[in-house]
Amino acid sequence: MVKEHKKTFLALMALLLISPSCQAGNQVCVKSHCFNVELAQTRDEMIKGLQFRQELDKDSGMLFIFPQSYKMSFWMKDTLIPLDIIWLNYEKKIVHIAKSVQPCRVNPCPSYAPANNAMYVLEINSGLSEQYDFNVGDRVDFKINLEKK
Repeated sequence: MVKEHKKTFLALMALLLISPSCQAGNQVCVKSHCFNVELAQTRDEMIKGLQFRQELDKDSGMLFIFPQSYKMSFWMKDTLIPLDIIWLNYEKKIVHIAKSVQPCRVNPCPSYAPANNAMYVLEINSGLSEQYDFNVGDRVDFKINLEKK
């Protein structure tokens, strides 16, 4: 009897390990494409962002979560990889996309900002917003754990 329970337990564990929904941490999904994201919720996390990263996995990104909506600007100071920066409003709809924003090579660094208020910003690898045909007005789904560290 114990042997059968052990087999059942091992089979269930194997299913859990290979199930994508169980493996996924924080995700942001636009249309049919999902990105595994790191969250930037604190002031220090937001200041650091993706600075000094040599690379970013193709299906990864960073989601900045602000306490209120406003026209926040971003720059690429000390960011080493080109990015697409996507601003989302409180309804989680895309309000602006800055495509293929290059690392800052001049001082002062240029800033990038939306024309409309936003509450969230998603940074992903350069070119992916165009590759996956993301557009202003697209709805974005979050699968995230907002518990503070």
